[in-house]
Amino acid sequence: MKVKEGFVLGELGEQTIVIPVGAASNDFNGMVKLNDTGKFLWEKLQNEVTEQELAAALVEKYGIDAERATADVQDFIATLKKPGIVE
Repeated sequence: MKVKEGFVLGELGEQTIVIPVGAASNDFNGMVKLNDTGKFLWEKLQNEVTEQELAAALVEKYGIDAERATADVQDFIATLKKPGIVE
């Protein structure tokens, strides 16, 4: 899976956000706020990646256990799938 074309990462003050541009803004009117972990995962999702690869990246970067990383990734992906941000 990866982020669909038309969504960009940006900074608004000290907050990291994702906004739609172009045709994507017709389907999604808003923005998504990301914490540091969300930003890390978003950057990984710029390329085709599996949930397992994302979880492994969280384990490596943050030193958390694999079960927690998997649950966190599943929650994050579910949040992005609802408005159609990832494919």
